Amino acid sequence: MAVSHRGAISFGLVHIPVGLYTTTQDNDIHFNQLCREDGSRVKYKKVCASCGKEISSKDIVKGFEYDKDKFVIMTDEDFEKAKSEKDKTIHILHFTDLNSIRPIYYDKTYHAVPEAGGDKAFELLRKAMKDENKVAVAKTVMGTKEKLLTLIPTDDGILIETMFFADEVKQAPKEPAHPELNEAELTMAKTLINTMVKDFEPSLYKDEYQFKLREIIEQKIAGKDIVASTPDVQVNVIDIMEALKQSLAQAGVKND
Repeated sequence: MAVSHRGAISFGLVHIPVGLYTTTQDNDIHFNQLCREDGSRVKYKKVCASCGKEISSKDIVKGFEYDKDKFVIMTDEDFEKAKSEKDKTIHILHFTDLNSIRPIYYDKTYHAVPEAGGDKAFELLRKAMKDENKVAVAKTVMGTKEKLLTLIPTDDGILIETMFFADEVKQAPKEPAHPELNEAELTMAKTLINTMVKDFEPSLYKDEYQFKLREIIEQKIAGKDIVASTPDVQVNVIDIMEALKQSLAQAGVKND
């Protein structure tokens, strides 16, 4: 697995060299765009606006428009010059409780893996955070952007979550109403929730839509008729109390 970012976690005066590795992969089925008329691939070309010549990726550079149609060219070396050693360091700002960070701020997850010479300090940080039930809030520069991070200790390592800054997070368009609740309804809702409690086991959950999509693709390749999925029967229960009673009955819970 290729490393996505290299740096060092700065923990007081302790520096822990680490590599960051992505934690997820894309298993979605991907499609090409085709011309409806003859089924040929649709291609997209990058063309110079001045001469009309097609441009390859190696001939493209980044430019900042400082005035109308006037650009200053920025190279990879320029971006690196903007980074100090402090910027490249994953600098821990403070520690906090995990539940103090709203999930909306999380963006992408990485495995932090200690590099040569960093194993003991890495384990010290992991175990100390785990024992104290704390996570670390940190900052670093990845690519051409400064990133806010959360370091989360696990039973066998440290996960690093990149985070959005406050000004990048949109507020909800409107706050939901909070009507007064009937105590009996609330009690039944809590009972229903408790009948559905179980440990989270990731291996139990599959992307069923992708599986069905692959079946349809294989049927079309074989020239077979496509059989649509059988729709689930939805019972439209308008009364909340009645819906709760029926739900509890399906869960095998008796209610008076």
